[in-house]
Amino acid sequence: MTNPANWWQPGAHEGRRPALLARNRIQAALRGWLAEQDFIEVDPSALVISPGNETHLHAFETCAIGNDGRPQTMYLHTSPEFAMKKLLAAGEHRIHAFAHVWRNRERGPLHSPEFTMLEWYRVGQDYCLLMEDCAQFARLATIAAGSTKLRYKSHECDPNLPFERLSVADAFTRHAGIDLLATITRDGKTDSAALAAQLAAQNIRFAPDDTWSDLFSRTLSDRIEPHLGHGRMTMLDRYPLPEAALARPCPDDPRCAERFEVYACGVELANGFGELTNATEQRARFTAEMDEKHRRYGQRYPLDEDFLAALPHMPEAAGIAMGFDRLVMLATAAPSIDHVIWAPVA
Repeated sequence: MTNPANWWQPGAHEGRRPALLARNRIQAALRGWLAEQDFIEVDPSALVISPGNETHLHAFETCAIGNDGRPQTMYLHTSPEFAMKKLLAAGEHRIHAFAHVWRNRERGPLHSPEFTMLEWYRVGQDYCLLMEDCAQFARLATIAAGSTKLRYKSHECDPNLPFERLSVADAFTRHAGIDLLATITRDGKTDSAALAAQLAAQNIRFAPDDTWSDLFSRTLSDRIEPHLGHGRMTMLDRYPLPEAALARPCPDDPRCAERFEVYACGVELANGFGELTNATEQRARFTAEMDEKHRRYGQRYPLDEDFLAALPHMPEAAGIAMGFDRLVMLATAAPSIDHVIWAPVA
C-alpha cells in the first residue's frame, strides 16, 4: 500500500488483512507473557502538560478550555513515560502499557505521526534484563505471525539466535573508525572539533555548524545503524551520557549511560534505560535540551513539575519503549508501518 488514504478500499484492505490479524495475535501473545510475568497493564492519559523534553521530539499541540472558559495549552504525549514513572513513585513495581502516542515531523515507511508504543518497567532489576525481554517479544511475534524470522526489505534476522551486545563506542570504532569516547570528558563535556576532525578523516560529510550531537547522529545513521541486527538482533548498549537524557550514568565510566537500543534488520525497535532518579540532574538535563530546542526550532515545552516532584520517590528501575507497529512489520515482512496499522493516518 503506497497511499494510506486508500486503506479503506476493499482491495487494499484485503491485501493488508493477514498482517492486521497477525498484529492482533502478536499483541495477545505479548500481553499473555507480560501477565505471566506479573506485569500490570496500565492506561495513561494521552493529554499532558508536557509532551517530553528532548530536543528533537516534536509534539502535537492542542488547547484545553476549562469550565471558566480559560484556555490552557496541552499536548498529546510522545510517550507514556512520565505518567508511568509517577505510577512507580506511587508504589507499582511491574507495569506495561500499549499506548497510542503522537510525534510530529515524522512520516515515512518506518514512521507514522500516530503509532502504538509498548512501554514497560521493572523496579529493582538491572536494565540488561530488558534486553532479554525484547528478544523474547521478537520470538513471540514471529511465532504469532507464523514465521521464523524478522524481515524488512531484503534483510533477515533470526530472534532465536543469541543477540549481539555491542557498545556504542565499539560500534563507532568497528564501523566508522572513530574513537568516540576520546571526544567526551569524564564530566560529560563534549569536544565537537575533535569529533569533526575524526569524521573528516573518515570522509563522513558534515556541516560547519554541526554540534557534537549532530556529528554523533550523522555517523550513527550513516555508518552504524545499517550494520545492526542482520542475521541476529543487536543490542546497541552504553550510549554516551550526552545522548541519554533520561538514563543514569554507567557506574564504571561516567562518559557512558545505561541506555541501549534494539535493532533488527537495520531497524530500531526499542529504546531502554537504567532510569535516572535524581530530580536535580533530570531538571538540568531537561533545561539544556529545551535550550537547544529553542535555539534550533524556536520552541520549548514546559517541564512536568509533577514528574520532577515524583522522581525522588521513584525506586531504582529499568524501563523501555518498543515500537509495537515496527515489531509487527518485521514479523509479517510488511513493506511499511501503514501496512500494519488498522486505520492509518491519511
